[in-house]
Amino acid sequence: MGGFTVLIPARMASSRLPDKPLADIAGLPMVVRVAQRAALSSATRCVVAADDERILRACERHGVAAIPTRADHPSGSDRLAEACAQLGLDGDDLVVNVQGDEPLIEPALIDAVADTLRQHPGCAMSTAAHAIAQREDWLNPNVVKVVLDRAGIAHYFSRAPIPWWRDGMERSDTLPDPAPLRHVGIYAYRAAFLRRFPSLEPAPTERLESLEQLRALWHGERIAVYVTSHAPGPGVDTPQDLARVRALLAAG
Repeated sequence: MGGFTVLIPARMASSRLPDKPLADIAGLPMVVRVAQRAALSSATRCVVAADDERILRACERHGVAAIPTRADHPSGSDRLAEACAQLGLDGDDLVVNVQGDEPLIEPALIDAVADTLRQHPGCAMSTAAHAIAQREDWLNPNVVKVVLDRAGIAHYFSRAPIPWWRDGMERSDTLPDPAPLRHVGIYAYRAAFLRRFPSLEPAPTERLESLEQLRALWHGERIAVYVTSHAPGPGVDTPQDLARVRALLAAG
């Protein structure tokens, strides 16, 4: 394994949780806790790509590698592309994007997503998914779904309940068999593709669904998907999420 770089984009502005990267979780800033979890993977290095000096100082205090990036990036992909350029990553170098609000990220999942891309040389990206167990999650537009081909390559991502179960949608308490897949927001990229991704024209479907990964599919790129057997730990978007993660860590 190994042979890949983890990049953790971290931006201070958050409408739902101000100063989110520095939120205290069991005595550590959240971005530091994420980086420490990512460092338990087989990555060659883990680097935080920060937009604020306060994030850089917090990382330095705890021995976490971090680089400054522009504060005006419109998306996390733009921040990652800048970080790739700063670090000299290009070509087939593998980069795993671990979100800075995933303090419970599993190192094994990071490894699996990187290895999935390594095993699919015809793909520019890889990501993860798991089976949906509750019908309400399948119908929830905040839960992103993905449909795969037989080789584990993504056909499409959507907020809609896909695949549409033509003969079973009126059944109120069941799911299709096999179960639909929930997309997990972790990505591995080939660095050359990541560096040019922000310059690609946004896809019409991307605008409609508000799903950036649809840009890659629209431009003819392929995304390999690792299907994990269980859902990952919760991320942190709101004060309620933060309280939940704190409670989970306190409970051991």
